[in-house]
Amino acid sequence: MTRMKRPVAVTVAVALVAAVTPTLAFAAEGMPQLNFANPLTTSQAVWLLVIFGGLYMLLKDWGLPQVAAVVDARNASILADLEAAKQAKAAGDAAVAELTALTRQAQAEAQGQVNDAVTRARQEAAAQAAEANARLERQLAEAEKQIHAARTAAMGALRDVADETCHLILGRLLGDTPDRAVTTTAVGQAIAARSQG
Repeated sequence: MTRMKRPVAVTVAVALVAAVTPTLAFAAEGMPQLNFANPLTTSQAVWLLVIFGGLYMLLKDWGLPQVAAVVDARNASILADLEAAKQAKAAGDAAVAELTALTRQAQAEAQGQVNDAVTRARQEAAAQAAEANARLERQLAEAEKQIHAARTAAMGALRDVADETCHLILGRLLGDTPDRAVTTTAVGQAIAARSQG
């Protein structure tokens, strides 16, 4: 305890003296409540001490232990609730961590599936493009063959037409039928020269 300062101690002493002085004055005049020479007042004081002593013992041995038991039970309940709350928080944190891990795993799996699907689609598109290119190449080669065959046929027909035309024109110009081998050779040389030029 801290020691009281001098002015406060003086004030308390003055107040006690002021409170006790009227009591002593009334006792001197004969207040019946403070006249301890009277046996009734003494018995009242004794009974007052007995009753307060009994109340004190009753409170000390029965009332206050019950209050302490209630306070202890309340403290134990609060501590148990706090421990349960800590365990629930730990379980919740573990659940959140597990959910986060599962979410990340699901995202990774989904991304892998998307990547696989994209790769498969690219491969299928490349295979289809290669197949289409091969088909177009075959069609182009076939068309070139047909064009070459048509050209060869046209050139053959053109040679025959040119040979016949040359033979008729020379026959009219010369008035005599020229030799077919000579006109055919001349037409062949002229066509060959045009093909090379």
